[in-house]
Amino acid sequence: MNYVGIDVHKQSFQAAVVDQTGSCLEEFRLRNNREGIEQLIERAGCYGSFQAVVESSANYWNKLFDVMQENSIPIKLSNPHKTKAIAEAKVKTDKIDARTLAQLLGVDLVAECYVPSREDREKRALIRERASLTKIRTEHRNKIHDLLAKYEYSHGFSDLFGKEGMTWLKTLKLSHYDQVILDTNLRLLESFDAEIEKLSIEIAKLAINHTDENQQNQVKLLLGLKGIDYYGAMILLSEIGDIKRFATPEKLVSWAGLAPRTHQSGETSYNGHITKKGSSRVRWILGQAAQTARLYDLKFKTFYERITSRKGHNKALVATMRKMLVVIWTILTKNEPYSGEDRELTERKIKRLTRISL
Repeated sequence: MNYVGIDVHKQSFQAAVVDQTGSCLEEFRLRNNREGIEQLIERAGCYGSFQAVVESSANYWNKLFDVMQENSIPIKLSNPHKTKAIAEAKVKTDKIDARTLAQLLGVDLVAECYVPSREDREKRALIRERASLTKIRTEHRNKIHDLLAKYEYSHGFSDLFGKEGMTWLKTLKLSHYDQVILDTNLRLLESFDAEIEKLSIEIAKLAINHTDENQQNQVKLLLGLKGIDYYGAMILLSEIGDIKRFATPEKLVSWAGLAPRTHQSGETSYNGHITKKGSSRVRWILGQAAQTARLYDLKFKTFYERITSRKGHNKALVATMRKMLVVIWTILTKNEPYSGEDRELTERKIKRLTRISL
């Protein structure tokens, strides 16, 4: 058995083939397209059967990973942050990285990333696209807020960017260039609103009509938590993937980057800030959910207030996010509703989800 390490980039990838002793048999660079990947399979196959490992880099690895699987070639996705032999190398080149990956694979020391199925990755991309557009829309809304502050305009709308607020914004008269900026951003906001609405409908359809009955049930379980709607549930499920890959809630908390850093020297040990490693999207949606839960869920409200009295709002909110994630692990693992669920509220959420998906 030989081993192939692949350092992948947008347009090309560097590959190294090593034998069981770790000796390099061949190194080459090819285009990161189907033709290049098939050439890789042919050239590496000349030396006999092989396994492969590719370093996770943006989404450039997807095509290579899928083609390898189509050809029944064992392949792993390496986590560059955990593969310290590469991440901490003093000399880093594509050749060295590819060769090191192959050698680590040969001695079974590759730190793997979880790889969802191709279908699940496509669904995750859809959900992430909505989050991306929402973030961009917020940037344009902030530009309009800046213009209002510049001209000292105030308003009494609960939602400045709702129907009445947008109508009012279109009546404002600014200097020529600022007016151009305002009008441009208003047109962009209308466009973003329309596209986000389309994506929201697709995600709602996916949530309620999912081919996997287990995931349909998981969406309903998550809707039992105050602060989580169907979109929040879909973000959590798409990012977390198979909950069974986390043996304990602590492992899920660590994966999400919500575990505190631990500093230890001799007999002294203390916890620092959270690591913030893992999915930023999970932390974002948990932050939104925790803000609601601390106000309207008695269990989380009591917990938040106890922490905030000693450590302040920010640390209490993070602790609430962490507690919510533990609850999420529990209900998904045991396939049981949240003990503090407001069933009437959950039913309203499900009805809204059904209405949006029609």
